[in-house]
Amino acid sequence: MRVLLLGATGYLGRFVADRLLADPAVQLTALGRGDQADVRFDLSTGSPGALTRFLDAVHPGVVINCAGTTRGNGRELIRHNVVATAAVCEALRRSGCGARLVHVGCAAEYGPAPSGSSTGEDAVPRPGGPYGVSKLAATELVLASGLDAVVLRVFSPIGPGTPAGSPLGRVAEAMRRAMQQGDNELRLGGLGVQRDFVDVRDVARAVHAASLSAAQGIVNIGTGRAVRLRDAASLLARVAGYTGAVHEQGAGGPQQAADGHGAGAAGRPRPARGRLP
Repeated sequence: MRVLLLGATGYLGRFVADRLLADPAVQLTALGRGDQADVRFDLSTGSPGALTRFLDAVHPGVVINCAGTTRGNGRELIRHNVVATAAVCEALRRSGCGARLVHVGCAAEYGPAPSGSSTGEDAVPRPGGPYGVSKLAATELVLASGLDAVVLRVFSPIGPGTPAGSPLGRVAEAMRRAMQQGDNELRLGGLGVQRDFVDVRDVARAVHAASLSAAQGIVNIGTGRAVRLRDAASLLARVAGYTGAVHEQGAGGPQQAADGHGAGAAGRPRPARGRLP
């Protein structure tokens, strides 16, 4: 199976690439903005025509879209999350390859959720910020494209190399600095928020499964269990060997946060058609 992976040099893309490369049945071509990609191409500025010609040349059976950004101003979010996805959909419609599209979305598309609740695929999206809005717009483009496509709404991915801009990544970076400097007290804000943390390697497995599945529509990728960030920070301190005290600055709100890669807990997956193996 020929697979074209878009956004191969990003946090999720790197793990998806590793998972696909471990499958001897997969012939992988990695496209991204970084030097590590097989082909350098910026979806936010490259023309759909150029991407169409590349699709016709490679003729993949599956296109996986991990491209995008979680940070930046409104213009950057629109360019990298919406315009880039529009280019992918348009190129696939023009191409004769007939590839299936696996698009990686985000639970931030749902917006804040009441504490203790779970979020199913039938929940009405109400994103609480520009990032969630841009990801929701990308999802709507994919769903309206008429392509053989599935959107995986990923909750909060964590694992090796977790970005410092994510909630747990922010805690890990602060803890690393405290250990280097010998600080025995660490003060952090926002530890009251709850997240459905999912191992990034499990996300990669889900993407791999989706590429082999006939599922269409939206599928949530999460554990179904929300964890308070302060509890995750305590576990991280034990694993890292940080013996200092972790104090919370301020008070957390009554709702689960919706920034970054996802909020709350995923409900039971209910894809529109088909089911992941």
